[in-house]
Amino acid sequence: MDLLQVKENKIINSTGKSVQLRGTCIGGWMNMEDFINGYTGTEHALRHTVADVIGKEKAEFLFDRMLHYFFGEDDIKFIKSWGATTIRIPLNYRHFEDDESPFVYKESGFKRLDRIIDLCEKQGLYVILDLHAVQGFQNTHWHSDNDVRHSFFWHDKTYQDRYVALWEEFARRYNGREVIAGYNVMNEPCVNAPHGDFPHTFFGNYKPDWERMNRIYRRVVEAIRKIDPDHIIFLEGDNYSKLFDGLEAPFADNLVYSSHNYTAAGFGPGPYPGVADAKTARVESGKYWDKDVQVEVFNNHQGTQFSEKYNVPLWVGEFGSVYNGPEDEIPDRLKAMDDQLDIFEKFGAHWTTWTYKDVGVMGLVTLDSESEYMKRIFSIIKLKFALNTDDWMIWLPGFKARQSVEELAAHFEEVINSPDINHGNNIAALSQSILTIYAGALIQPEYAKIFKDLSEEEIDLIMQSFAFKNCKINEGLLNVLKKHTQKEVTL
Repeated sequence: MDLLQVKENKIINSTGKSVQLRGTCIGGWMNMEDFINGYTGTEHALRHTVADVIGKEKAEFLFDRMLHYFFGEDDIKFIKSWGATTIRIPLNYRHFEDDESPFVYKESGFKRLDRIIDLCEKQGLYVILDLHAVQGFQNTHWHSDNDVRHSFFWHDKTYQDRYVALWEEFARRYNGREVIAGYNVMNEPCVNAPHGDFPHTFFGNYKPDWERMNRIYRRVVEAIRKIDPDHIIFLEGDNYSKLFDGLEAPFADNLVYSSHNYTAAGFGPGPYPGVADAKTARVESGKYWDKDVQVEVFNNHQGTQFSEKYNVPLWVGEFGSVYNGPEDEIPDRLKAMDDQLDIFEKFGAHWTTWTYKDVGVMGLVTLDSESEYMKRIFSIIKLKFALNTDDWMIWLPGFKARQSVEELAAHFEEVINSPDINHGNNIAALSQSILTIYAGALIQPEYAKIFKDLSEEEIDLIMQSFAFKNCKINEGLLNVLKKHTQKEVTL
């Protein structure tokens, strides 16, 4: 394999030939997420709760077995088989450093990661290292393993020092490793919402803090470059990789910029082409979508415009459709995905889908509904839907919890009587606090009880449900991906 470099708006190999990064994100592995792994709340809170209920040693065994079977050589071979050239691995800092032992690094985390990196090298598949959950939380959401909805990182030098030092450790260990495509130094930063999401910090009301973001980006890039002068460094925009207008112009060699491009066309419900009525805080709802609209949205995305302005490569680090909505609309979600990929390819953007494997929401590979794990957690899945705890999943109408949040949001607006409170943003922010975090935490002991009286042998057997050989492939999505990857690629 070749050490990849950046030349103008291209990623190139050692011969100067352009390399297109196409692949998928391995969400749910070294950064677990509720909708991916089938629990509720945040990963570190879940680990604490499970240890309380079933004991520390058994809990450690449970999660070790889950991650062991979640991603391995069979998965890597499959990803390579459909034409992917890279995987993006989301990482939680807690695998590499403990809050009670800052600046001391865990060999267990690096051992797990190195095993996969070595297997990817064997298959000729590049790896992008993505720090998905940062010390002190770089955003307020569950996917940064944040259960307090405060983002401490941006205003705390100690967290920033630990963050930079961890990237220096990555650079020391992987300097010169050709299989590493580069370092995605921070997933979905949201700099100026330190106290959580509120109507005045959501969507059009969000106000970036570019000075703070640019300062920390420059610091981490310069620290990495002193140790590893060659690997690509991937930088994302603010506000969950959507905003780039105030981002500093490229200030070092081998920088690639990354946007995240989720759209309601991929979520539904509703036909495509047609009006998508997505009920998630991540995408715009109630808008007509077809391919022309997708082209317009992509061209107007600040990430696209930034890459064109500075003639630098664009990597769409996350995008995707969900397939747990109405059965008859799955072809619409696939069509939206197909159109989006076609747009990226024509622009020359690199891309990685979200996500590779999950319990049946948007994965290319999903657990079998008849597997032992899925049968065991069926009661948890029912609670997740009834209480709408997964902010990422489709919100279903008619459930009391969701209705209660909407009523409470309306009551707040009526009493406060401020025209500045956007109703949709108010519902989204309130639901995250009450349903995703609080209700999610209430359910965690019930998840833990499922495994309380089981032996390690029984737990191991259950966790084999995550192994590739026991999973199902989303054939429709696979065919869409093959359409765009089975072209001439350079490795």
